[in-house]
Amino acid sequence: MKNLQKSVVLLFLLSAFAVFAQGNPGNTVKITGKLIEQDTKLPLEFATVTIQNTANVTINGAMTDANGEYSINVAPGIYNIKFDFISFKPTAILAKEITGNTNLGVTAMASDATMLNDVEIVAERSTVEIKLDKRVYSVGKDMMVKGGTVSDVLDNVPSVSVDAEGNVALRGNQSVTILIDGRPSSLAGSNVADVLRLLPADSVDKVEVITNPSARYDAEGGGGIVNIILKKGSANGFNGSVVASTGNPDNHGISANLNYRSENFNLFSNLGYNYRNSPGNSFTNTEYLNKDNTTRNFVNEKRISKRKQNGINASFGAEWFLDKTLTWTNSVSVRKNNGDNPTKTYFDNYDANHNYQSTRYRYNEEDEKDTNVRFSTNLIKKFDDKGHELKIDASVSKSMDDENAIINDITLGSPNLVNSNERTFNDEDENRALIQADYVLPLGENSRFEAGYRGSFTTMETDAKAEILNGGIWENNKNYSNFLQYKEKVNALYSQFGSKMGKFSYLFGLRWEDSNIDVNLLDSSNYNNKRYNNFFPSAFLTYEFNEGTSASISYSRRINRPRGRFLNPFSGLESNINIFRGNPDLDPSMTNAIDIGFLKKWSKVTLSSSAYMNITDDTFQFIRRATGDFAVQQVGGLDTTDPQGNVTIVDGEDIKTPIILTTPVNLAKEYRFGFEFNVNYTPFKWWRINSNFNFYRNETKGDYTFTYVDGKGNTINDFINLNRTAYSWTTRVNSKISLPLKIDWQLNGNYEAPQNTAQGKRIGVASANTSLSKDILKDKATIGINVQDIFNSRKMKNETYLPGELRSHSEMQWRQRQVTVSFTYRFNMNKNDKQKQQKEQQDNGGDEFMGG
Repeated sequence: MKNLQKSVVLLFLLSAFAVFAQGNPGNTVKITGKLIEQDTKLPLEFATVTIQNTANVTINGAMTDANGEYSINVAPGIYNIKFDFISFKPTAILAKEITGNTNLGVTAMASDATMLNDVEIVAERSTVEIKLDKRVYSVGKDMMVKGGTVSDVLDNVPSVSVDAEGNVALRGNQSVTILIDGRPSSLAGSNVADVLRLLPADSVDKVEVITNPSARYDAEGGGGIVNIILKKGSANGFNGSVVASTGNPDNHGISANLNYRSENFNLFSNLGYNYRNSPGNSFTNTEYLNKDNTTRNFVNEKRISKRKQNGINASFGAEWFLDKTLTWTNSVSVRKNNGDNPTKTYFDNYDANHNYQSTRYRYNEEDEKDTNVRFSTNLIKKFDDKGHELKIDASVSKSMDDENAIINDITLGSPNLVNSNERTFNDEDENRALIQADYVLPLGENSRFEAGYRGSFTTMETDAKAEILNGGIWENNKNYSNFLQYKEKVNALYSQFGSKMGKFSYLFGLRWEDSNIDVNLLDSSNYNNKRYNNFFPSAFLTYEFNEGTSASISYSRRINRPRGRFLNPFSGLESNINIFRGNPDLDPSMTNAIDIGFLKKWSKVTLSSSAYMNITDDTFQFIRRATGDFAVQQVGGLDTTDPQGNVTIVDGEDIKTPIILTTPVNLAKEYRFGFEFNVNYTPFKWWRINSNFNFYRNETKGDYTFTYVDGKGNTINDFINLNRTAYSWTTRVNSKISLPLKIDWQLNGNYEAPQNTAQGKRIGVASANTSLSKDILKDKATIGINVQDIFNSRKMKNETYLPGELRSHSEMQWRQRQVTVSFTYRFNMNKNDKQKQQKEQQDNGGDEFMGG
C-alpha cells in the first residue's frame, strides 16, 4: 500500500511540474486550427501544416493530432499557410496577416481525383496509416482478404504474422494479446487461432497494432496488442453493403453490413453466413534413438484433414444520442458454428535399417459445436468540446464449445486388423464479465490527465474425457481425462499524464493490477490458487524535428498470463505418439519493453522504423520430451525382430513406439532485441507499395528437469538444456496498382527466415497471394478474385533433435491454396464512402475500451 501511495504522489508531482512548465515563448504568437475530410467531416490526423513567408520560405510547421487539430508558434507577420495530406488536394491560405494569437477555424480538404486516359482513378487513404504509437490497417479496401477469415486479415497486416497453425505473432513474438472491439471476446478459454478462423474477414473494419502500449491499456500481452475493430455504420439515412463469395476448396459465404442513422439515433448490424472446407496436411518423419544415439527404428507419420465449418454471425446495435453531450450504445452479437473434421493419419514403421515393417491407419472423426453470445453497453458523457469526458463500458458474454471424436486404430494388412477403438469428449463453457470507466481531463491547451478502472471476471470449465472400447464396453482412459476449472479475477487502476511543450511531448503513466486466479483439476482434487498484484509503469517521450520528422522512445512493463490451451492437460488424440498437453502449473511471465521509434514523411514516402528490446522473466517455452509410455501396434503374424535387442519389439509381434510429449514450461529469462522498418511508397497515384522488414535476436536462458518411468520400469531423471541464441528476420511487400478499365491488382509476398529453436530449428518459408477486382454497375458494385498461397508453399517446417531420444522433420499445412471469387454491392453509398463513424462512434469502436 505504501508503494501505491508513493507512486500516486510521484505521478501527481510530475503532473504539477508539467503544468507549471507550460508557457508561450517570447515574441511569438500562436496559429491554431483544425483539418477535416470534406466528404465525411472526419478529422485528418498527421496532415502537414506548413507556415511560409511571402517568398515561400518555410518558417515553421506541424502535423495535426488525432482530432485533426494543430498549433504552431511564429513571429507576427504575413504568411502563406499550406495544408497537405497524401491522396488529398493541397489547400492554402495565402497572404494571411498574423498579428496575435489566431484561430483559423476548420479547414476541409477534398479527396484528389485524377482523369488518366479516360479512366477515373480515385485516390483514397492508404490502407495502412502509420502513427507513432500504433499502426491502423483499414481492411475495407483490401481485396486480398475478400471471402476469407480474420486470420487472413491479420496475416496481411505489417508486423503481424500468422503461422500454419493459426498462432499470431507480433514482430516474431507470440506473447501478444488479441482483442475484438477492444475486448478479449471470450478468448481466454478458447484457442485464439480457432476463434479467428471462424470470424469472416468482411466483418472487420480495421486492425490496430500497438507494439508498446501505455498504462491506459490492459497490461496483458508481453509482445503488444492487436485490436480487431468490427464494422459499424456511419452515413445518415439507410445504407450498407452486401458481399457474396464462393471459392475452391469450398468457401461459400454471404454477409451484409446495414446501417440506419438519424439525428437522434443510429442503428447498425452485421449479418453473415459461411461454409468452408479447409483441407490440410502434415507429416512427421522420426528417427528414434537409443541412449547411445544409435538408431532404434523409424516412424513416418502422415496426416490428412478436412476441416468443414458451417457458421453464422450476427450483431445488432443501437446508439442513442440523448443530447449533444451524452451518447448511450447497446449491442448484441451471436456467433454459432458447426464443424466436421475427419482426419486420416498413417504411421509407416521401419526397423533400424529402414526396412519396412507395417503401416498403422488412425481415423479420427470429430464434430464440433461452438456458440458465443455477448451483450455490450457503453455510455459517453462529454463535459465540453475540448476532450473532457467520462466513458463507462460493460459487457457480459457466454461461450460454449463442444468437441466429440471417435477414433479407430487399424494395422493395415494384419490379421488382427483393429488395434483399438477410442472416443473423446471435450465440453467447454466460459462466462466473462467486463466493466470499465475512463476519465479524461484536459489541463490547458496541451496537457491531459487520464484515470480509470477495469474489472475482468472469467470462469471457464472444461470437461475432457477419453474412453477406449474394451470387450464391447467403453472404459475411461484416465491419462487423457480431466475436469479443468479456471477462474480469473483481475481488477486494475491506472492514471497517466501527458503534455506537449513546443516540439517535445511526454506521457507518464502507472497501472496497478490485482490478479486472483484459480486453476483447479477437480478429478484429481488438485487446487491451485495464484494471487499476485503488480505495478506497470509506462513512459513515452516524443520530439518533432519538423512537420514530417519525429522520434520517440517508450518504456512499459507487461504481463502474459497462461490461459486455455496452455493450461489444459487434455489433448486431442489424432496422433497417439506425438501428443500436445497443457501445463496447469504455468506461471505468468513479466516483460520490460523498450521501443525507440523514428517517423519520417516525404511527399511520396513514409518511413516508420523502430528498435526494440524485451526482457522477459518466466517466459513460456514449448519443449518435446519422452514420457516413458508407448503406443502398441499389433503386427500379428509378421516376422519382425529387433537387431539391437531394444524394447521396440515385444515377442516378435507387437511394435511399441515411444510417446513424445509437447508441453509449455516456464524458463528463467528471455532477451529479445530487434529493429523494424515500415515503408509506404506511392510512386504514382495509381500505384501504392507498403513493405515491412523485421530483424530480431532472441536469447533464452534456462533448463528443464523432469522424471519419467521407462519401458523397463526404471525411473529416469532427465535434463534439457534450453539455453540458445537465435537470429531471424521476416519481410513482407504489398503492391496495389490501379489499371485501366477500373481494375485493381494487388500482389503481396512474405518470407520468414530460418530460426534456431531450443531443440532444433524452424525452416524458412516463402509465400505469395494475389487478387484482382473491377468496379461495375456505375461503381455501386465490385467483383473480385483472390488467390491465397499461390505456390501452395505456406507450411510450418521444423527439425527437432533430442539426444538419446529422436531426430525428426515435420511439415504442417493448415490450409491448401485457396481461390475465391467475391461480389460486393453497395447501396446509398459509393466506393469511396469511408464507412467510418463520427468521432464519438469511433471512440466506442473498441479503441478506448482497452484503456482501463
